Amino acid sequence: MARTALVTGAGGFIGGHLAAALVCGGSRVRAFLRYNSRGERGSLEWHDQHVVRDMEVVFGDLRDVESVQRAVSGADVVFHLGAQIAIPYSYVNARDFFETNVLGTLNVAEAALRAGVGRVVHTSTSEVYGTARTAPMTEEHPLTAQSPYAASKTGGDQLMGAFHRSHQLPVTVLRPFNTYGPHQSARAVTTTVITQALAGGTLRLGELDTRRDLTFVSDTVAGFLAAAQSDAAVGRTVHLGTGHDVSVAELVTAVGDLLGRKLTVNVDETRLRPPHSEVARLVSNPALARELLGWAPQVDLDAGLTATIGWIKSNMSRFRVGEYSR
Repeated sequence: MARTALVTGAGGFIGGHLAAALVCGGSRVRAFLRYNSRGERGSLEWHDQHVVRDMEVVFGDLRDVESVQRAVSGADVVFHLGAQIAIPYSYVNARDFFETNVLGTLNVAEAALRAGVGRVVHTSTSEVYGTARTAPMTEEHPLTAQSPYAASKTGGDQLMGAFHRSHQLPVTVLRPFNTYGPHQSARAVTTTVITQALAGGTLRLGELDTRRDLTFVSDTVAGFLAAAQSDAAVGRTVHLGTGHDVSVAELVTAVGDLLGRKLTVNVDETRLRPPHSEVARLVSNPALARELLGWAPQVDLDAGLTATIGWIKSNMSRFRVGEYSR
């Protein structure tokens, strides 16, 4: 009998890829999206519509207890990816991030506990660590949020851990490190670099020395699927990353090499984060994922960038090139 999987945040970048992979793997998928009056389905509009038609798409709001309870009812597994994620905007409207990422997560945890869900896979972020004190970073690295977004995600992570310890909620916390790939918005640095590079001219970017562990989206999705099947991962926090990092400047060079030209960059001060809040380096140690999930990344950076460039090149009309997305 096919399992029923709820994916919150299914209209997002990773959530859309995960929901599609679950359908293709034979699961019944309930895709939970934040309500909007236009009925827009986010990144699900970019996926194979034959696959999307096999999903049960439901609209609601993580902050609304009743809509979360309805979405969770009957689910065997909950993949909780729904969140406010735009780091620059979190400096402007921190309250929305805490209401969605903490109170919304509380609603998911309580609904999952009440419904007797067999597994909850909760999505964290490497941003909860702040700048790496040691590298590569293990799951024991201190948590030092450097943005309101990171602080709100820390709260959601801790809440899920408390529900596991207090109520035996079968939850695994996954901590992806900077996922990239097709269908990602220009809010992400990889997409920003590629769209501007394809448009020609000088790139306008923020800090160039920050370093990130870039993980291709199909690898991240594989980690979510593996976590839902791993009893050893219940009650644990697990990294999904490659164990290698690149600077933004090195990313620009890599994209330029794949396009066959040298790219020039101007630093745009509007893209810089507030002083002392920029996370300088994030790089994972993926050893625990290998141990508990049997997971390891399969797509190297050149292959991932090539696939991403190909998709963006075919979908440039979807992007407002050069416009800074907060």
